[in-house]
Amino acid sequence: MRNQTVTVTAQMLIRKPAAEVFQAFIDPAQTINFWFTKSSGPLVEDGMVTWEWEMYQFATEVWVKAIKPNEKITVVWGAGKTTIEFEFKALTEDTTYVEISNYGFTEQGEDLLPVVMDNMGGFTTVLDGLKAYLEHNIRLNLIADKFPPGNK
Repeated sequence: MRNQTVTVTAQMLIRKPAAEVFQAFIDPAQTINFWFTKSSGPLVEDGMVTWEWEMYQFATEVWVKAIKPNEKITVVWGAGKTTIEFEFKALTEDTTYVEISNYGFTEQGEDLLPVVMDNMGGFTTVLDGLKAYLEHNIRLNLIADKFPPGNK
């Protein structure tokens, strides 16, 4: 049974045009600068890709459910098969409001809270890294540094 009532949302204003911000999620050559370390290819509608976080020896399959250029990307990912929607709203020619929503969790009750917190924190970190990369051309290595080796 899926938990359809819980949606995790993270959002951020990015001072770049919507097409540029959108492309940063479509093109893995850009996405590796702020999120995963490896991808089997770019996002294409109804396509499958594998995203890897090599520092954690972790990979997940991602099905690209829908793409509306420069506006929205919808994917289904991971063992839990949750849905993630990336929405890009151009506020001006040079600013984009990005909202990432994740829903469809299978966890219930007390098991749901840590999953929701982890997802919200993770997607906030992705947006923070995206902002630094696109606005300042800085790779903060936030994802790699979130759980450094030897730190428990």
